[in-house]
Amino acid sequence: MNGRTQHRSRTHRKFERAEGTVLVLAIVLVLTVLATGSAQAQTFTTFEAPGAGTGAYEGTIAISINPAGTVTGMYLATGNVGHGYVRAANGTIITFSAKGAGTASDQGTFPTSINTAGTVAGMFFDSSNVYHGFVRASSGAIAEFNVAEAGKGKHQGTTPVGINTAGTITGTYKDSSSGYHGFLRTASGAITTFDAPAAGSGYALGTKPIAINAAGTITGYYIDSSQVGHGFVRSAAGKIASFDAPGAGTSAGQGTLAIAINAAGTITGAYTDSSNATHGFVRAANGTIITFDAPGAGKNGWLAWLASKMNGPPDQGTGGFSIDSAGTIAGTFADASAVYHGFERTAGGSISTFNAPGAGAGTLQGTSAFAINTARDITGTYIDGNNVLHGYVMTP
Repeated sequence: MNGRTQHRSRTHRKFERAEGTVLVLAIVLVLTVLATGSAQAQTFTTFEAPGAGTGAYEGTIAISINPAGTVTGMYLATGNVGHGYVRAANGTIITFSAKGAGTASDQGTFPTSINTAGTVAGMFFDSSNVYHGFVRASSGAIAEFNVAEAGKGKHQGTTPVGINTAGTITGTYKDSSSGYHGFLRTASGAITTFDAPAAGSGYALGTKPIAINAAGTITGYYIDSSQVGHGFVRSAAGKIASFDAPGAGTSAGQGTLAIAINAAGTITGAYTDSSNATHGFVRAANGTIITFDAPGAGKNGWLAWLASKMNGPPDQGTGGFSIDSAGTIAGTFADASAVYHGFERTAGGSISTFNAPGAGAGTLQGTSAFAINTARDITGTYIDGNNVLHGYVMTP
């Protein structure tokens, strides 16, 4: 995810608005090498969703992958309209759109996660740019849902982000003041709302859940009244504990962003320090936090700060986006030239980096890794030299 480049104003603005997806792409920064390694031999399979646009800032975006290797994500058609897709491990792709999704620029359907059963959670923007949640069964049936307290104004509403094996969904809703709150929706449709105890209230403040594991433990972050981010963990019983990565800044726009959680309760994400440089972290279930940086990650805090002030995507540093049951993290880093690269970090701290074939080498081009499954298959998106987006799956 006012002086923006076209890349920022289209592709990344799309991610800013699709809250859950935003959270995934809007944290690409980090630095502090624990251990490094060279990339091992991998197999890349690239793909395009049928109907994906082929112009600049159009194309296919891969967001989530389940244990069977089924991928979900969105594609941006000509006119910058979003549609969902599911790609089976054999390469078969089915596209879909939620009923009621808008068809104008920056509207449409935006899947954010897929579980073991192939159930997809996501959101859609209607013709008035209001957000609504949806659940798509593996059979293709789509059900819409909304949190009762969600606002009904432009860029308000319900935004599902994570789904677990039981079909329980977590995410965010924006109220009528455009403040953020968390919700939990069971497979039967019962919805519970919650807020982190120290979360701010009002415009752009509040609680943002991102991921949920099989036990029902949720992680995410909240923005306090000073606009500082803090990580949190919410147990299945509803108890919420907050945390901050060592070295996280305490000024507006700084702090800790928790992004993913595995079955053991290990969390990964990113934090921004007092110099506006961003770093990755991994937090064990007992609360121990280790920070890390991908080798080659950019360090220019001023450039990262400038990008944030322009509402553009991060252009320096590293961020962990997904973690598997063994503690292996998949993520993305941006180098000193603001080119993106994927990385894989083992539980032992060894980091290997990779680039998808065909990825561009210009500013805000390159490879982003968004999700990893139990087989260590990684999926994500790369942007080529013409700024067209493509999906990929990398197998070990």
